[in-house]
Amino acid sequence: MAVYFLKRKQVVPGDMATVFSFFENPMNLEMITPPWIHFKILSSTDNPVRKNTQISYRIRWLIFPMIWKSRISEYEENSFFVDEMMQGPYKTWYHRHLFSTVRGGIEITDLVKYELPFGLLGNLVHSILIRKQLEKIFNHRNEAVAKIFGPG
Repeated sequence: MAVYFLKRKQVVPGDMATVFSFFENPMNLEMITPPWIHFKILSSTDNPVRKNTQISYRIRWLIFPMIWKSRISEYEENSFFVDEMMQGPYKTWYHRHLFSTVRGGIEITDLVKYELPFGLLGNLVHSILIRKQLEKIFNHRNEAVAKIFGPG
């Protein structure tokens, strides 16, 4: 099975408490997710998130509606948190959100490690479609965050 990685960084103006609190509020995910995914939060056990928070949401991939459930498996206030997929379209999904104070504001780093189901077929679909879609999703996310906080 192939393991894939995605890394994104951006700097936004602001202070750590403000930026981190935006990202630890699961309801804000809808604001930074592309509309073509039809992302909708269904439930969250906590707001703001903390270790062991569980979040359920609905997405649509192409024409297929899906339920995605995540758990916050690691959390350190004003530093980082990790969401791991419990149920959803990937074999595994581990998304580490890192926050650090830098010149000009707060650096936000997304590190995603994921695997697809279906073996070689999953790898083929990844190379043709999935990777490009993930790039578009994270491009949109960076643009949306820059509109909310301002460019870094």
